[in-house]
Amino acid sequence: MNIKIYHNTRCGSSRKACAILEESGQTYEVVNYIKTPLSTDEIQELLDRLGISPMELVRTKEKVWMENYAGRTLTDLQIVEAMQQHPNLIQRPIVVKGKIAVIGRPPELIKDLLEI
Repeated sequence: MNIKIYHNTRCGSSRKACAILEESGQTYEVVNYIKTPLSTDEIQELLDRLGISPMELVRTKEKVWMENYAGRTLTDLQIVEAMQQHPNLIQRPIVVKGKIAVIGRPPELIKDLLEI
């Protein structure tokens, strides 16, 4: 089954997730969503697989969020568009296996996903 990790090389949790995938021996694809930002459709697809709302995927402590979006009433589409424009707002790492995805914090969630 196809495994994909949405990875930020500057994130320690993301690097741990890659190590877990490597140790598993399973083949996986790495998507550096900072270098190649996701489209709004791709973000929405991730949200569907994660089973969460757009706001649950946002890193609300990021400076760009605090300065531009915090305290505003935003639609789900506006939140998705903010993540598309500012990829560092997306929680990480995200690991997708088939139609299921997890945010890999704690890392044990990735191990659980790999066993499915």
